[in-house]
Amino acid sequence: MMSSQILGKHARGLLFVVSAPAGTGKSTLVNMLVSEFPSYIAESRSCTTRSARLWETDERDYDFISIESFEEKINQGEFLEYAKVFGNYYGTRKETVEKLLASGKHVVLVIDTQGALKLKSQMEAIFIFISPPSFEELRRRLYQRRSESEEKIQERLLWAKQEIAMVPHYDYHIINDQLEITYEVFRSIFIAEEHKRR
Repeated sequence: MMSSQILGKHARGLLFVVSAPAGTGKSTLVNMLVSEFPSYIAESRSCTTRSARLWETDERDYDFISIESFEEKINQGEFLEYAKVFGNYYGTRKETVEKLLASGKHVVLVIDTQGALKLKSQMEAIFIFISPPSFEELRRRLYQRRSESEEKIQERLLWAKQEIAMVPHYDYHIINDQLEITYEVFRSIFIAEEHKRR
């Protein structure tokens, strides 16, 4: 198969950080990538203190834990990075990421800009930002999800503007206008980075 020829040449995996405003399609793109290259790419599951949405499952989409448990993990230094967004904690466990990288898999962290910028000062990674084609389209997608109140959607749109302002800190910037084309660009970054001389 072609997939085995274009990825999988590293004994230790590379770390990729993906950020995007809610509703931009980042999870869809990462899922497509992991489905195409399951032997070579893994998404690191984050911990969060927020409630699961209707379509989300514990230990598949996130590790849903209590605030007390999360803060205990902070005190024990278990997180590679963590941030508080809209009153909820999100964090990446060091041990999970290290195990995957050591096994030779490229690891994708889907994290917000706060977490990404913290991580940038700590370790080497490839940083990718995905933007919506416009704020009007982002608003439409958020309403279409029907998972949040009007107040939450407005909060997310305001936060999206702040996140997009962080694009200059990223290595790559993709606009998700057409999913198929966006995915081709997205996967090409992973292939190029695999073959980059380091």
